[in-house]
Amino acid sequence: MRCAKCGEVWHQVAPEPEPEPFAAPPAPPPAPSYPPEEPPRPQFYAQPPVRDVEPQADDSMPEPFVRRSTWPRRLALGAGWAALAGVVLLIGFAATVYRQQIVQVWPQSASLYSKLGVKVSATGLDIHNIKYTEAPQDGQLVLTVTGALTNVSSREQPVPQIRVALVDDDQRELYHWTFAPEVMTLRPGQSTQFVTRLSNPPEGAKKFVVRFAKAGE
Repeated sequence: MRCAKCGEVWHQVAPEPEPEPFAAPPAPPPAPSYPPEEPPRPQFYAQPPVRDVEPQADDSMPEPFVRRSTWPRRLALGAGWAALAGVVLLIGFAATVYRQQIVQVWPQSASLYSKLGVKVSATGLDIHNIKYTEAPQDGQLVLTVTGALTNVSSREQPVPQIRVALVDDDQRELYHWTFAPEVMTLRPGQSTQFVTRLSNPPEGAKKFVVRFAKAGE
């Protein structure tokens, strides 16, 4: 080596060569160009037919409606009507068998029994076996009426006077009279016979009505 100013010459060792820098990786080849892809077209499919599928049991679902039998309700209703009919029949039976006792306790019921065609006595005495005869006696026509009295109540009853009325075909009263039986009282179940007579009954009399006399008759 030589100095440029003084001209001195010397020997200079060359420096070691520096390592070459790493080579950059080669650039990737350009991507091939392709034509743009078309978007996928929608595909249509035929819908399969709907099938009836039996529902599966599910504890979380409410219990389906079940038609219940109506026979228990019908039997209960029939039993109720039968019981009501039995009560009505029992009341009717008692009202018929014990009608005399009912009339004694409730005299107003006598008119109801009469409308129903049931024979009952409000006094507890029954007039029955009524018969009549017409025969001449001493030159006169005599009407004789006979019958019987029975105490149908459960206690001793006084015997009232009896009234006999003669009526025509139009139910018009032509004549009447009253008489007193031979006994004053009758014990329960006791009976007595009575007889009464009328001379020369009025013409036109076709029927007669026998009943107990009311007060003032």
